[in-house]
Amino acid sequence: MMDRATAATSRAQLPGSVLRAQFRHVRAYSVALLKNLSDADASAQSMPDASPAKWHLAHTTWFFEAFVLRDFLADYRLFDTRLPYLFNSYYEAEGARMARASRGLLTRPSIAEIISYRAYVDEAMERVLEDASPRAATLIELGCHHEEQHQELLLTDILHLFAQNPLAPAVWQPTRLRQADAPSPLGWVRGREGPIDVGHGGAGFAFDCEGPRRTQWLQPHTLADRLVTNGEWRNFIDDGGYQNVSLWLSDGWAWARQNLIEAPLYWRRGNDEGWSSQFGLDGLTAIDPAEPVRHISYYEADAFARWAEARLPTEAEWESAAESLDPSEGTFAEAAEAVCPRHAPNRPGLRQVFGDLWEWTATAFQPHPGFRAASGAIGEYNGKFMSGQLVLKGGSCATPRGHMRASYRNFFYPHQRWQFTGLRLAKDI
Repeated sequence: MMDRATAATSRAQLPGSVLRAQFRHVRAYSVALLKNLSDADASAQSMPDASPAKWHLAHTTWFFEAFVLRDFLADYRLFDTRLPYLFNSYYEAEGARMARASRGLLTRPSIAEIISYRAYVDEAMERVLEDASPRAATLIELGCHHEEQHQELLLTDILHLFAQNPLAPAVWQPTRLRQADAPSPLGWVRGREGPIDVGHGGAGFAFDCEGPRRTQWLQPHTLADRLVTNGEWRNFIDDGGYQNVSLWLSDGWAWARQNLIEAPLYWRRGNDEGWSSQFGLDGLTAIDPAEPVRHISYYEADAFARWAEARLPTEAEWESAAESLDPSEGTFAEAAEAVCPRHAPNRPGLRQVFGDLWEWTATAFQPHPGFRAASGAIGEYNGKFMSGQLVLKGGSCATPRGHMRASYRNFFYPHQRWQFTGLRLAKDI
């Protein structure tokens, strides 16, 4: 997900002990993600959309320094006055910053120095947490959720970096479970119809773009009960899906031709020139036909849906179906490892709704009616990106457990696919 720390809409104050525990857990987990990385691994940048792993560690630390410590700890002094220029992301109100595409040039500071920076900031944050005001507590909670976003970005960015290495290194050892070879047949679940309420409302944390809650009308429709699999995607390839212009949006066709797109991002050909393996956080593995297909763009998802005589769901259709489900049930990243992704569980109803893969929707990332960005630097992030991007829902196997909810809105440009993105089909009735 794009870095987008912004105003939180937290209706209920977290107890101090809960907030302190959340802060400590989040901060420790970020460092744990680097346990198998060298300083060189953590310093490299594979493309302008990605950032070095150690930049993520430093940026999330700068966030607490800039938006909490500066205003709520009277005697606080910056760890290093040069660091805000390096680790500010997009906050215009926070002054000049290093160009995003140049972050891979930061051979210094080292990981060890950034860990020292984090320890310095964390010690000061403990003093704020002892008696945090409501405003400080809201910003700390926001900072924790912001850092969880960067934990996912760290994983997806290091995956893209390692995919460029001919040695195909793994971030961690394979932990995939042996599963049934054949996927369950695709089923359909009828969605809600008529006027429905969607968007965040009531108690609990949310980013500002998730609300306000509003009423929307849904036409009769059905949703696929699981995600599209690798085996189904291979059928799309074998049927000439990447060569059939009638399936593609004009911009998508131009993108696919210009970039020689023939398969999902990390698929690899074998000696017989067929697609036989895929690269993941656990290195190169055989393509499992029953696993959900991952690392596809909106353009590819839309073309597949048209080939399957279906379409992508709207955000409201997806959200209305997901609201009654447990957002913690699914395959998420935990214990500093991500197993990505797993077969759909063998049970009736909608499956793989949360976790596993971000699901493309047909909805543009635009403000909900009544949306207002917060004033000041903290409100910059969501509103100014509401142009040219599509909404994704549900989280992925690289998302920290507990981070997700039905109203959560991820967003990417239609050509981007280095995140753990997949698709669920929908149909009109």
